[in-house]
Amino acid sequence: MPIDPESKRMGANLPVALGDINAAAAAIRDAVLVTACEESRTLGEICGCRIWLKFENLQFTSSFKERGALNRLRALSPEERRRGVIAMSAGNHAQGVAYHGKRLGIPVTIVMPIGTPMVKIENTRRHGADVVISGATLEEAGEFARKHGEEQGMTLIHPYDDPLIIAGQGTVALEMLRAVPSLDTLVVPIGGGGLISGVAIPARAARPDLQIIGVEAELYPSMYNAVYGKTLPMRGDTLAEGIAVKSPGKITTAIIRDLVDEIMLVSEDQIERAVASLISIEKTVAEGAGAAGLAAVMANTEWFAGRNVGLILTGGNIDTRLIASVLTRELAREGRLTQLAIDLVDRPGQLAAVSILLAEAGANIIEVSHQRTFSDLPAKATLLEVVIETRDRAHLDDVLARLGAAGFKARCV
Repeated sequence: MPIDPESKRMGANLPVALGDINAAAAAIRDAVLVTACEESRTLGEICGCRIWLKFENLQFTSSFKERGALNRLRALSPEERRRGVIAMSAGNHAQGVAYHGKRLGIPVTIVMPIGTPMVKIENTRRHGADVVISGATLEEAGEFARKHGEEQGMTLIHPYDDPLIIAGQGTVALEMLRAVPSLDTLVVPIGGGGLISGVAIPARAARPDLQIIGVEAELYPSMYNAVYGKTLPMRGDTLAEGIAVKSPGKITTAIIRDLVDEIMLVSEDQIERAVASLISIEKTVAEGAGAAGLAAVMANTEWFAGRNVGLILTGGNIDTRLIASVLTRELAREGRLTQLAIDLVDRPGQLAAVSILLAEAGANIIEVSHQRTFSDLPAKATLLEVVIETRDRAHLDDVLARLGAAGFKARCV
């Protein structure tokens, strides 16, 4: 759904200006990587456009968030540095504040909501921060952080609704447009809106006709609701927990209304597919939020056809167990990994017959379960559950056809 172009003021009188972003770039230059922005020819061929990837998942903390965090920390007074800072975060902002706080000798306390991935909690502690787990949501964690910070005299470092944070995140766009001047579309994940707000300001200044597209998870369409006046529900566990924000920022919402062209929503299946594609094609790890931009392009290929698209891989902090689950589920969707349930007559040789048939069909057996007792089959029957690996969906269909022709009743579980 496009945002009404008549409502745009094209950045006039906003709290963050291009000069603020240029100043942020100078402030963080020596401590934050200028990450690569490279074309992915394979993803471009799949999506029918040209795609450039900005590898912010290769920052030291594996996220763009340290840009804004460092810019905000450098602006603290000597007294504020002495008293320390506090931040609420589901992970990436936490690591950025903790890492650069330690570098600058600033005490850091991070409040993280219950359910934050363990890899993000441990990495934050490893950077020297005092981690407090509180609140079922980022908003509840933020309320605790505000109260605790006031009691202890600490400065709150907000993850997105702060002009200095926004300016720091906007340095990503400066680098992208410098590396690839021909970009005509930027696709940016939205949580609280700090990144897309910062990106939109220099992008709109450099190229007024450049398309700026925001992406949210379907389960957490908070900015979509705020901008379009909708009331879509927000609930559940999303793979993109880094953008699972129920209350977008006031500053960021105003900037997005002015400068962003459209907000798209992506499903969990689409996010999983994007994470798996980045691993299999680009050999790079992106967390769910980091892959949301690619998910939107893959799900809307007609919209992006023929465009020069810039995508920001915003972060790579994802549990290895979750990566394994995502990859396995994608294999199942592609028909390359399938669990079959086969009803057999309980007599010698049946299991061997199925095994031989699968081998002849070129299917690889991964797991086997031969169940006589715990099934609803007749007493003279047995249930064979087998996980097989096939080349693709067509190969799986051929295997099922061969089993049926041999008299075996097989079904996908």
